[in-house]
Amino acid sequence: MADRQIMVSGKRKTAVAKARVRTGKGNIVYNGIPYTELRIFHKLSLMEPVEICRKIIGHFNFDIEVKATGGGTEGQIQAARLAIAKGLVKFTESQDLRKAIIDYDRNMLVADVRRKETRKPGDSKARAMRQTSYR
Repeated sequence: MADRQIMVSGKRKTAVAKARVRTGKGNIVYNGIPYTELRIFHKLSLMEPVEICRKIIGHFNFDIEVKATGGGTEGQIQAARLAIAKGLVKFTESQDLRKAIIDYDRNMLVADVRRKETRKPGDSKARAMRQTSYR
């Protein structure tokens, strides 16, 4: 049981985060640095699924290592948050944890699939049409 680990991924816009969850002492590493070194709102975003897990299961003895690439910093943090929540639910196989996370914020387990609409040829933007003069 000590060597059990799983890999999960989360996406937000063009950012992709891959998280490795395994049994351990409760360490969370984000892009090679401990999560405690991050800015306050980023730290709080990553801790939301962890605190819900702590409240529902009663302990947090998992080591989580997250690597995020692509997109911007906020997208990477949101992708990491999604990956951490998915990893904890998958690792613990707890339906109570899954329900608690969905009740708190559904976007922690279900990815936001919206993407930028492609630009159309001959137009300036995806929806904006060229102006025409009729007189």
